[in-house]
Amino acid sequence: MALLMEHQFRQLPADRQVETRPFLEAVSYLPPFFDCLGPTIFAPLKADITGNITKIKAVYDTNPSRFKTLHQIVEAEKEMHGGQWPKVGATLALMWLKRDLRFIQVLLQSVVDGEKDDTNPFLIRMNINKAYERALQIYHGWLVQQLFKAAIFAAPSRTDFLKALSKGRDVKEEECFEKIRKFLTNFSATVDAIYEIYSKLNAD
Repeated sequence: MALLMEHQFRQLPADRQVETRPFLEAVSYLPPFFDCLGPTIFAPLKADITGNITKIKAVYDTNPSRFKTLHQIVEAEKEMHGGQWPKVGATLALMWLKRDLRFIQVLLQSVVDGEKDDTNPFLIRMNINKAYERALQIYHGWLVQQLFKAAIFAAPSRTDFLKALSKGRDVKEEECFEKIRKFLTNFSATVDAIYEIYSKLNAD
């Protein structure tokens, strides 16, 4: 579980504003998560996260004081880009990044909630499929959907997935679950707060 616990997300303040710099720092350690699911089949998602982080950081670096929070970036770009917004700049990059983060959130929550496929209880295909359907499927065309569903069959077993999250260490399942739940506390709150930004601004 070292992969998740080494770089946890910050607890949100009372106003639920997500500070840009610490968010980018924390999320930059997440791409290797997809190696735990299969370094080849999930390479596109890994690349997508990395690319979107780079785009958001590029905008943030132009004026860190003005773009202290993610909300400030999205609102500033709304004024800046007019009719092209929200399908432009860091707003578009964060739009896709939040979907990838939701995928991770739903997948991990499903695993620690003990959801299993009765026919294949030792696999995490059902958990991955649930995360995909909740977070990404609606935004993908038919071909990408079929490719993803085929790729799920190469996903690791539950044991191998948890071992990969623990960086190769053999850790008891409940111990892993406890650490995942701890990680999800601030992570889930952050993802939900980003979704709220887009919902309030009718940007999704």
